[in-house]
Amino acid sequence: MLPNTGVLKVNDLQVLLCSPSSLPSTSPFTFRKLAGCTLFITGASRGIGKAIALKAAKDGANIVIAAKTAEPHPTLPGTIYTAAAEIEAAGGKALPCVVNVREEQQIINAVEKAVKTFGGIDILVNNASAISLTGTLETETKKVNLMMDVNVRGTYLTSKTCLPHLRKSRNPHILNLSPPMNLNPMWFKNHCAYTISKYGMSMCVLGMAEEFRGEVAVNALWPKTAIHTAAMDMLGGSGIEKQCRKTDILADAAYCILTKPKSFTGNFIIDEVLLREEGVKDFDVYAIAPGHPLMPDFFLDVETDMTAVKQEKYGASQAFKEEKKVSGSQHEGPEGAKVNAESAPAKTLSPVAETFRVIQGAISEEYVRATQGVFQFELSGDEGGTWYIDLKTQGGSAGSGKPPVTADVVMSMSSADFVKMFTGKLKPTLAFMSGKLKIKGNMALAIKLEKMLTQLNSKL
Repeated sequence: MLPNTGVLKVNDLQVLLCSPSSLPSTSPFTFRKLAGCTLFITGASRGIGKAIALKAAKDGANIVIAAKTAEPHPTLPGTIYTAAAEIEAAGGKALPCVVNVREEQQIINAVEKAVKTFGGIDILVNNASAISLTGTLETETKKVNLMMDVNVRGTYLTSKTCLPHLRKSRNPHILNLSPPMNLNPMWFKNHCAYTISKYGMSMCVLGMAEEFRGEVAVNALWPKTAIHTAAMDMLGGSGIEKQCRKTDILADAAYCILTKPKSFTGNFIIDEVLLREEGVKDFDVYAIAPGHPLMPDFFLDVETDMTAVKQEKYGASQAFKEEKKVSGSQHEGPEGAKVNAESAPAKTLSPVAETFRVIQGAISEEYVRATQGVFQFELSGDEGGTWYIDLKTQGGSAGSGKPPVTADVVMSMSSADFVKMFTGKLKPTLAFMSGKLKIKGNMALAIKLEKMLTQLNSKL
């Protein structure tokens, strides 16, 4: 929970009751800063959008749930109607609206309905987003269109449609769930289209904050670490949640921003940084698995290497059996593996070769049946070359050279990072996000491979 220290003094709180339908100043609920305010939130049927909605609902806010899901989704939880029920139960008023932000008329209709129902709009949260972590040649045109339409065009059009109403509010805000614009090429090379689309949302903040300075606050909010959502489950696979924080941290950070005066504008805010400034000290309450190393989110350079260091510190599996007991005196070999001097010139397998030897021994029909994929590895540096894991052909196999059948997934990385990845020191998702791993082909199969890695860690 956030401390009861607001951005403004107690006497200023009534200013923040921004909706035309605000409670009177004599109301005992005036300390609830968003009481009576109307929030228009895209993608609010689940995840981060819903978490922000529920936080505001506790103050007695009106929430317009502008999202696509009217009927239950086969794999994703929640609809605009189940979200509305939760918002009402939390103390707010809900208006569920079927809105695909790719459709301008649906945005216009929802905004008109919101104004008619609640008398105006005070806050817009542009949360709806589409993601495809694929390279330029692997990204289908329809995926490019989806990301540009939802992330950039949808944010722009929703802001444009809400702005005439926001300008009538006492303390209007637009909040985009988008990152600070980091022009490090590593954030472009693996998923150029996605990066362009998210930075498009951030450019809306830059432009609109200046265009409407003094009238409407426009800011961006981004998480320092990965947030556990349905999208993260799809991207990271089983077990990824342990490296994530709850959506609550973004809800609390958003609340801090949306209760500041409209003069607070043009900022690119990282959730943890803001909450520390607000006096929050215990961040374990936001963790899915308190104490477990956290994965940094996209576009934040400095934290990536630090998290990798933390993962090693927290007892990740050894990259190679360097510390196994070997009789006789030992010295370091060229790959860093310990070599028994007395048994020389007996050949010791290199870390990569040893890793594939163990993988070959661990492959089972169960793995093959569950995975049905062929993985090719293009390794650079020491032991560079082509290696493969075939989890499709009967019996399966692993070794050097190209696979016996065409690979479904091609992964490129250094041999050192490969060994770390297959022994638990480097999570595939982190390797991909930080640019250490490049993936071409079937992304869903690449995610499946992480499950196998988890089971292999104890053997490597």
